[in-house]
Amino acid sequence: MKDTLKILAFIVRVALGIIFIVASFDKIMHPAEFAKIIHNYRLMPGFLINLLAITLPWIELICGILLTLGLFREGAFSVITALIIIFIIAVGINVVRGVNLDCGCFTVSEHARGSAMLVLLRDFGLLAMAIFVYFFDSISTGLDRFRKKSLAT
Repeated sequence: MKDTLKILAFIVRVALGIIFIVASFDKIMHPAEFAKIIHNYRLMPGFLINLLAITLPWIELICGILLTLGLFREGAFSVITALIIIFIIAVGINVVRGVNLDCGCFTVSEHARGSAMLVLLRDFGLLAMAIFVYFFDSISTGLDRFRKKSLAT
């Protein structure tokens, strides 16, 4: 049973990393459109919107790669979990406001508008994945096992 959980946690960790890698691509390619999406949330001060539009996708990409490879897992996992929680809060605030906006999750296309409630449910699913990884992922399933060995010697 324990080995099964380790294997499943490895699969979930890699899937979560890939999700964040894929989510970053369109935002990296179209930062101006992503900035408009961030602006539409009406949560950030104007002077931070462009900075966030440029840096957030790269953070998603780097942490997604690290999580997928199992390298610096704790840091990558912590950042991704924090991002998921921030996304849940941002979308949740707009659901309460009655605003159904483009989340900007995977594409910045104007035609990608979906149900904010579905986005919220998806984000809670991602959070559940992250919690599962936290409790069941093992250092033996990633590149951290080599990094930890070199630090120990």
